[in-house]
Amino acid sequence: MGFFGSKKNKETSDNNLEKGLSQILVKEIMAKELIIAPQSTTIYQISKMMEQGIGSVFVKKDADTMGIITDRDFAIKVAANKYPLDTPVEKVASFPLQTISPDKSISEAAKQMATKKIRKLAVSENNKIIGIITTSDIVRQLSKFQK
Repeated sequence: MGFFGSKKNKETSDNNLEKGLSQILVKEIMAKELIIAPQSTTIYQISKMMEQGIGSVFVKKDADTMGIITDRDFAIKVAANKYPLDTPVEKVASFPLQTISPDKSISEAAKQMATKKIRKLAVSENNKIIGIITTSDIVRQLSKFQK
């Protein structure tokens, strides 16, 4: 037997993990408290919000259009492009918003995040944003499967 156990045990463990993750729904672990800012909010104002431990802010463009700005956007977009602090957040936020249904499994959410190379997904029901799920939420669930 190798360091990690037999190949058969690993396959059984992987199958159990996949089955477990496919049974947990997005709505069961999503965050429901949303931080929303108008498109005219400056990136300085957004940074002050994030300083309080907020990892992402939804950006409302109009009645039907929402985007998102994340802490990662500051490192990649804001710093790299040397945007002035009075830049409206709509210039930096990601549009359109990537969404998932609350009734999808967290396994499906993880696959969508991996495919799109993103770390946060808005949860949408009837064309309304009702929550957010992050890679951290999914990792937290994964950790529960460890012995």
